[in-house]
Amino acid sequence: MTDHLAGRFRALWDEIAPVGRDAGSGGYLRYALTEPEQELRAWFRTQAQRRGLPVTEDGNGNLFAHWGDPEGSDAVLTGSHFDSVPHGGAYDGPLGIVSAFLAVDELRAAGVTPVRPLVLGAFVEEEGARFGVPCLGSRLLTGALAADRAAGLRDAAGVSFADALGARPAGARPELLGRFAAFVELHVEQGRALIDTDAPVGVASAIWPHGRWRFDVVGEGNHAGTTRMADRRDPMLTYAFTVLAANKEARLRGAHATVGRVAVEPNATNAIPSKVTGWLDARAADPETLAGLVDAVRGKLAERARRDGTEVTVTEESVTPLVAFDGGLAGRLAALLDAPVLPTGAGHDAGVLAAHLPTAMLFVRNPTGVSHSPAEAATDDDCAAGVCALARVLEELTCR
Repeated sequence: MTDHLAGRFRALWDEIAPVGRDAGSGGYLRYALTEPEQELRAWFRTQAQRRGLPVTEDGNGNLFAHWGDPEGSDAVLTGSHFDSVPHGGAYDGPLGIVSAFLAVDELRAAGVTPVRPLVLGAFVEEEGARFGVPCLGSRLLTGALAADRAAGLRDAAGVSFADALGARPAGARPELLGRFAAFVELHVEQGRALIDTDAPVGVASAIWPHGRWRFDVVGEGNHAGTTRMADRRDPMLTYAFTVLAANKEARLRGAHATVGRVAVEPNATNAIPSKVTGWLDARAADPETLAGLVDAVRGKLAERARRDGTEVTVTEESVTPLVAFDGGLAGRLAALLDAPVLPTGAGHDAGVLAAHLPTAMLFVRNPTGVSHSPAEAATDDDCAAGVCALARVLEELTCR
């Protein structure tokens, strides 16, 4: 049965595998509401139609396919997202959506008819790679982000989220959110815990608190060949020091700090920059450690700016608090699946929804342990095990 399911997984997976793939890197460029992601959204509608599942939108870019009454209450929601980070891996996000459709197939093949509605979701802009705010769709749905702020978010080309969506986002939808009794998100593991425990599927216990901070460093643009070193007000020096300081402060605290994005003006080889903008991604096991890390980096940044003669502005773009998934639900699912329980440092739509309804996550083993990279992977057999686990969970939640 598992072999057969692995083959069915591969057949469905191959339908979306080429979409948005960059031939050079092998990674994916599936930014929210761009052509590749729109193609996957159309694929979602086609898959739902094939299964007789009506599809609705929430006015924020999130899609929902319904098995049962679309207006019904006490529904169980499952799914994930289609969008990627720049040159990201294939499985982060889409695995949860493909697995949801296959789980429906498994339940129907077994003669299971849910007594509560089952809803399959595809959330928009989970990665925040286009408009800068992660989990944008789920934040809008829950009211964690105001519609006006979301509408005005712009991508690198200056396109607003409202323009990309084709309308001002609806914002909080409490009447829709109130119909959901639970949310289960299946996701590829973004680490090595399941490799170490030799388990194909795990259950999440918590998501580390994390956030994004933008620091704009302004100096004085000048000629690289004629400006004496002593006369320079070089924002690149301040930026470089900040990257190293963030690394050191994170290591001292057992936390994570990453500066993976930078913008330089005027971005010329023979010119001292006039402005450098960097983005800090910081994560820690608890809120106090995270706050201490960010405060320490701010302090180091301000100190270095004074020495370099530069000016610094730090802007908090998003912060997600510690998310401890519903203990009763996580324990129930771990016992049902006989699966290990593990935390994660990665953010997910499940983390946003957890503040509003019982939420759980399932992880599928990643043999490379690498994510947000073309090296991200999962075997068809492990993906089939994930579908089986998700089907068992959905049957447990919708039929009992």
